[in-house]
Amino acid sequence: MTFKTKLMGAVAATAMLAGAQGAVAAGHGGEITVAYFLEWPMPFQFAKETGMYEEAMGGTKINWVSFDTGTAMSAAMASGDVQISVSQGVPPFVVAASAGQDIQIVDVAVSYSENDNCVVASGLEIDKESAAELAGKKVAVPLGTAAHYGFLSQMNHFGVDLASLDVVDMAPAEGAAALAQGSVDMACGWGGALRRMKESGNVLLTGAEKEELGILVFDATTAPANFIAEEGELLSQFLAVTAEANAMWADEANHAKMLPVIAKDAGMDEDATAATLATFKFPTVEEQLSEAWLGGTAPTFMKGVADVFVNAGSIDSALDSYEGTVNTGPLSSIN
Repeated sequence: MTFKTKLMGAVAATAMLAGAQGAVAAGHGGEITVAYFLEWPMPFQFAKETGMYEEAMGGTKINWVSFDTGTAMSAAMASGDVQISVSQGVPPFVVAASAGQDIQIVDVAVSYSENDNCVVASGLEIDKESAAELAGKKVAVPLGTAAHYGFLSQMNHFGVDLASLDVVDMAPAEGAAALAQGSVDMACGWGGALRRMKESGNVLLTGAEKEELGILVFDATTAPANFIAEEGELLSQFLAVTAEANAMWADEANHAKMLPVIAKDAGMDEDATAATLATFKFPTVEEQLSEAWLGGTAPTFMKGVADVFVNAGSIDSALDSYEGTVNTGPLSSIN
């Protein structure tokens, strides 16, 4: 099965599920399901574990479900199983939206250029000066994710022909294990899996070097458009709590109180959690609504991501514009 076939299969499944995306939100009966990642520590987890969301949302029961990839989040939103996804990567969002799924970005969850990357097995001794030597190598990539976009962008920058690579679809944790075992030559991923990958190899480009090339890496809070339309006030309350938790974390005086709670919920030790959070940026509501993010740059960036996927043969086509996939209404309604 080819690289394109595997991704297109995932896209087709998502598009098919999108057709089943009914008016699930209206019938949630005071209960919603929210998707998030383990080993991906964020301030919202302090609010999650201390009941801040339920209190602000009038006692709405929240079922929190962890996922391995953003593509799985898209499928769960399409089927109506999930109403909100926290920290979904922009590339998997773009893949789903390009396939016709009616989902929208409602806030910028986190910016993290240092915490999403590809790692080359140390035994190969390949770095940015010798990246051409990757031709013919086997690479573990979670298809349709931010790591996939970063991989495609880096290979394009280094002039490595994708057709020369044996690309296998693996979730980051699987890729880290495969790299450690020597069954792949390079693996791409994020969070705890990326830290484990680095124990077996080296990155080709640092986060700062990627940003200089225009390879941005950020996640968004996303939701089905019908849920946003029907439950905009509830969603606004949810986003307000997230913003409050981010503001709390911005004050270092709160770190001692928040870190143990976040670490436990993320399934990590406190040192690893602190190290990961140090690589994250959490834009304020004002920053998110500005031209630099949802007010202008985000839709343009998403179009760029989609075009990279189209040029790589990973998806068939891109939308003419991604402005309609950004909905700042609930975020703007935060008092």
